[in-house]
Amino acid sequence: MTPADHQRAAGSRPAAEGPELRSWGPLLALIVVSLGFGLAKPGFATVQNLWTIADRSAIPLILAVGTTFIILQGSIDLSIEGVMAVGSLTFAMCVLNSRTGLDLGVFGLVLASFAGAGLGLLSGLVITRLRVPSFMVTLGVWSAGTGIAMLLSGDQPPLIRDPMLRALGLGRSIAVPNLFLVAVAVVLLGYVLQSYTRFGRYSMMIGGGEDLARLLGLPVDRYKVLAFAFAGLLSGLGGALESARVGLGHVDVGAGQMFATITAVVIGGTSLGGGRGGVLQSAVGTLVLAVLTDGMIFVGVSPYAQKAVEGGLILLAVLVATWPLRSRLRIVK
Repeated sequence: MTPADHQRAAGSRPAAEGPELRSWGPLLALIVVSLGFGLAKPGFATVQNLWTIADRSAIPLILAVGTTFIILQGSIDLSIEGVMAVGSLTFAMCVLNSRTGLDLGVFGLVLASFAGAGLGLLSGLVITRLRVPSFMVTLGVWSAGTGIAMLLSGDQPPLIRDPMLRALGLGRSIAVPNLFLVAVAVVLLGYVLQSYTRFGRYSMMIGGGEDLARLLGLPVDRYKVLAFAFAGLLSGLGGALESARVGLGHVDVGAGQMFATITAVVIGGTSLGGGRGGVLQSAVGTLVLAVLTDGMIFVGVSPYAQKAVEGGLILLAVLVATWPLRSRLRIVK
């Protein structure tokens, strides 16, 4: 495939664009919001609160990395909360707990991640083999995952009694929350996959024009399945890590994460139409939401008003993301 082919498949955009306001907007918003809350409440701009924000943003950062690749391809994933629930219960019942005799330690994280990857793989195969829209398939997988987690949970959610894993969820290394260090590692992995592998390049090209990508001979279905499996793996990992933090496996461990994750990815600059954005942009969008939420708590905004602000952000993010595409019909695949 020639460089010109790559350029056309990526949406007929030049390989090296100059810096645009749209590219720098999320980072500028993060700086402005941080400065604004810091001036309004001096206690906001402290090292202790910085680490609090980092800890709160850890799981959303992990989820945003997987979701980024799916949205880059022009698809959507609504199964995050159901997959997190399966990951949470799988993890809680495989490590030292109050329900089973298992004590697999860190291997429980691996099993939880694989359980999530399995559900993601199922989504990808149904989407590509049966040609069903991704929002319908992943909505069904969300429901199925929640049901599986409820069966695993029963009437008594398993309590996690492994001290090492509880320390992973609650502890810090050199003052930095452990979960945030894991999130940074996942973001770096996502950046490497996006920038230096076919998976990243082809994801961008598929989102830029799936039909053209097929004409150029790209294995589109294979990479769509890989994207959903990877997102499922990270959702399963996120559910397990959240359980390590709260100390039990629970069906609602991912409650509210799906909309927040998609909002963060779009705010960061990844287009819902596919083909534009990236992992680092999504990380910035996630931090914008984390800082905004923490700042609203600091200044005393009521929980109801916070929900209204978050809803307004979703509408604004969607408007900004879809405005350049208003002249042509784009269907989420």
